[in-house]
Amino acid sequence: MRFRFLFQPNWLLLTLVVFVFAAACYAVLAPWQFSRNAEQQAQNSALTSSFTSKPVPLDQLVPAGTEPSGNAVWRLVTMTGTYEPAGEAMARLRTVQGEPAFEIVTPFKLTDGRTVLVDRGHESPQAGRSVPEYLAPPTGQVTITARAQDDETADKRPTFLDTGKRQIYSINAGTVAAATGVKLDPGYYQLDANQPGVVKGGAIPLPQLDDGPYFSYAIQWLIFGSMALFGWGYFSWREARPGGALDNVDQPARPKRKSVAEILAEDEARDREEAAAQS
Repeated sequence: MRFRFLFQPNWLLLTLVVFVFAAACYAVLAPWQFSRNAEQQAQNSALTSSFTSKPVPLDQLVPAGTEPSGNAVWRLVTMTGTYEPAGEAMARLRTVQGEPAFEIVTPFKLTDGRTVLVDRGHESPQAGRSVPEYLAPPTGQVTITARAQDDETADKRPTFLDTGKRQIYSINAGTVAAATGVKLDPGYYQLDANQPGVVKGGAIPLPQLDDGPYFSYAIQWLIFGSMALFGWGYFSWREARPGGALDNVDQPARPKRKSVAEILAEDEARDREEAAAQS
């Protein structure tokens, strides 16, 4: 059986590593990158559609008590109501165009009675301050235009107060509602530029319409998995073919060649033994 070397411990370990890696490439890593590519394409499609769609009243696009989803995400909606600064929070550890930032989110109570979470934009960190200063929202009734967004995944880290400002780690209506006691509809709404309530740092810029590297990454993981299997098969064949590891095991080991120093030492020892015998 020429392939009995596969049952040696070192080959069993190598086989396990290779096949686990290949399975991870095919079943986990490549599908993950394909799914990210699909999400990016869906976002680009929604953004492109929003550029040509006129703003619509919120209740026409997102019924009360529901979260924006599907084609509603990124669509522009109009709302009339008042800001509720008592439920305001700051999303920390954010980046905007590659720079660190805080995002300011404030509840907005509509004239129909429902309350939604509005992202008023971003502020950069300020030297000597743990939280930056930012403009308070306007008082009284205003009409705003914003882009509908679904909630970010809720972060398990607890919210906290810093110099009187509520700090959160994800923009999630449920998280803000639990921390502030303000009843909020799911999802949030990202203010468009030049709207009432936008902070001094500006509205959140729109993402680039780029598919990103996800598809090429997925193909690379498939190639890596295939290369691992091919390499395992090639080296297994080399070990099993005539002249490979099996033949070397069956053949007696060749005697080790002696060095010149070893030969001279043996000659000297033999001469000393002969001289001792003659004396």
